[in-house]
Amino acid sequence: MVIIEKETVAQVPVLHVVKKEKKEERLPFILFIHGFTSAKEHNLHFAYLLAEAGYRVVLPDALYHGERGTFLSERELQLMFWHVVQQTIAEVKWIKEEMERRRLIDPDRVGLAGTSMGGIATFGSLAVYPWIKAAVSLMGCPAYEMFFDELVETAKKMGVVIPLSDEQLKREKAKLVKYDLSKQPEKLAGRPLLIWHGKCDPVVPYSYTYEFYEQIKRLYQEKKENLKFISDDQAGHKVTREALLETVKWFSKHV
Repeated sequence: MVIIEKETVAQVPVLHVVKKEKKEERLPFILFIHGFTSAKEHNLHFAYLLAEAGYRVVLPDALYHGERGTFLSERELQLMFWHVVQQTIAEVKWIKEEMERRRLIDPDRVGLAGTSMGGIATFGSLAVYPWIKAAVSLMGCPAYEMFFDELVETAKKMGVVIPLSDEQLKREKAKLVKYDLSKQPEKLAGRPLLIWHGKCDPVVPYSYTYEFYEQIKRLYQEKKENLKFISDDQAGHKVTREALLETVKWFSKHV
């Protein structure tokens, strides 16, 4: 039987999902990160199937989301997007370390996945954490600097007043460099990576992700089975059941 427990791990509210009979065992571990304006509960279907497959799964609430929600308007929250992404990447490490201290996970079998903003944070985490054994990005974007520029331009076209000068924007963008996997693809080091993206996605550009996939294929010549890109011709910014099942299969094979 799969159980769901509400906990606080590394001062982050999470849902902890695991088979009841394996609750005290040291298990392979999957962290799953939700999307922008979403919350941890929205990905329980992923956690359930992964727990059924024998994994310990933690679903955290990102900063300003879910139980950590504030009175920020959606527009104010949008201006905090990259801060939330960077905080999430830091918390991935803190959560993993606390679960390791509690002797609940195998530190050599850690997987990371996420949807949309969670997929973006997954790519960024791969750039800085070599201990991630395998990853899945669903509708994410590895090209932080390019996406930063696009979001700024889109906001300006919509008449959104950005309360930062050009120089301040430049400094904010510079903070993202170390997480931009498209600029340092060698950080993947051949680790298993599954990418899913809908061609009709109006939120996170499909083109950035596909171009990245084309860029890194050469790095997987010796390990072609460790890289997979699933392109959905019909999907917009919504994860399909196929993506759900492929995620579970990917971790079952690689973590």
